[in-house]
Amino acid sequence: MKNIGKKIKELRIKKGLSQEELAENATVNLRTIQRIENDENNPSGKTLRLICKALNVNVESIFDYGKYDDKTYLTLFHLSVIVFVVFPIGNIILPLILWLTKKDKISGLNEIGANLINFQVLWTILFYAFMIFGVLGKLMHNNFKLFIYSIVILYLINIVFPIVFAIKTNKGVFKPLYINFKYLRIIRY
Repeated sequence: MKNIGKKIKELRIKKGLSQEELAENATVNLRTIQRIENDENNPSGKTLRLICKALNVNVESIFDYGKYDDKTYLTLFHLSVIVFVVFPIGNIILPLILWLTKKDKISGLNEIGANLINFQVLWTILFYAFMIFGVLGKLMHNNFKLFIYSIVILYLINIVFPIVFAIKTNKGVFKPLYINFKYLRIIRY
């Protein structure tokens, strides 16, 4: 919870509020605001929520302090999954390395990375399941065309989607999709 006080002070000044006004709007003691802004102590969860409500910001935005925007990195991050064409599970390993090295430094990478890696794990499981069932189907003399079509469709999904997401990210209009397994539906946030 480092630099929270500095972030709160910057947001307060940006909103044109004095410490007294912020304390009054947040129903928090003025001395509490002063201590938080001077990094003498960290706010409790309740105090932080009250301050964020008074500043009209999300609590999560306070914790993103110190992160920077890097659309180029996010674009390359999306494209990194295409390495699966050369290296079979590279679509998981390379993005995982890129995600773990920068997730605390680049805004949005933590959420995008977690969702991308979850999708790649699911895609890889489906891909290899189709491969196994295709080989078994060929051995049993079943319809081999369905296997070929399935593999081609899976390949195209994992090539086209990253390119589309990379283009949208580069333009700054990308809102990532993620699969919420709890409700088994795709949600856009």
